[in-house]
Amino acid sequence: MSDEHAFEDFVVARGSALLRTAVLLCAGSRHDAEDAVQTALEKAYRHWGRVEGDPEPYVRRILVNVIISRARRWKVLREVHMAHPPEPLASSAEDGVVLRDLLIRELHRLPPRQRAVLVLRYWEDLSELQIATLLGCSAGTVKSQASKALARLRNAGFVSAGVSNEH
Repeated sequence: MSDEHAFEDFVVARGSALLRTAVLLCAGSRHDAEDAVQTALEKAYRHWGRVEGDPEPYVRRILVNVIISRARRWKVLREVHMAHPPEPLASSAEDGVVLRDLLIRELHRLPPRQRAVLVLRYWEDLSELQIATLLGCSAGTVKSQASKALARLRNAGFVSAGVSNEH
């Protein structure tokens, strides 16, 4: 199979999953997520012939790096403040949507690396070691970033005090 067909097959098979991850990493902005996925796929395509084994970790790492780089450049433009933390439990489907929206907004307030760690850990279900490899840092850094991020979410009323970094 040619590299071009292998790339097309990969995009068809994993494109939606990459977009879901990107939407969370972009704090719910589908437009930003689509741009990031497109940029990551473009970068991956340039080196596709050299990718060995499963290409998903390689492409996911590019995606995370693209989003973190963009967030560093744009971090001063967006900041969301909440007057009151949300209620801890949703009592209806509508409340659940509101709570999800507030959580996405609060995720957006996190620094890009902390947001990446939480999304990869709790939404993508990656291990600390997998995240460390993906982000190019130590497992200890992943743990500390997760701890800091969870503390910020806890202070905003999203995470109960009993929740730890363990999954």
